[in-house]
Amino acid sequence: MARWRDGRGELVVDAEGGGRRVPVEIAASYRARTRGLLGRDSVDGAMLLTPAGSVHTFRMRMPIDVAYLDGRLRVIAVRTMPPGRLGLPRLRSRHVLEAAAGAMETWGLRAGVRVEVRLSPPCAGT
Repeated sequence: MARWRDGRGELVVDAEGGGRRVPVEIAASYRARTRGLLGRDSVDGAMLLTPAGSVHTFRMRMPIDVAYLDGRLRVIAVRTMPPGRLGLPRLRSRHVLEAAAGAMETWGLRAGVRVEVRLSPPCAGT
C-alpha cells in the first residue's frame, strides 16, 4: 500500500496458511499515532501504527504486545511491554502492531510471519 489512512479493517495473520482474522484499527495520522492506546483499558483486536519504528507505554493502563513489521508486513520481532516502558527502535520496522498482552501468541503472530491488512470500506456519508 502506498498511503495509509486512519480507519478500521481486518488483520489477517498468516494468510498463506488459512489466516486468522482479527479486527484492526489503523492509526496513520500523527494525531492518531500519538494517541495510540493511551487512556484505554482494553483493545478489541489490534492497532496498527504506521509509519512507526518504536513505541512507548508511558501513561498506559495495561501491558501490551508489540509486533514490529517491515515494509512488506513481515514480523521482525514481538515483545510484551508493561506500562511505563520505552521500546527500542527497530531499524527495519515500518509499522507497529499493538494488542492486549498475550493476544499475539494466541493469533500465532511471531517473527517471520507475514500479515495482511484488509481495509473496511468507508461508511456512506463520511
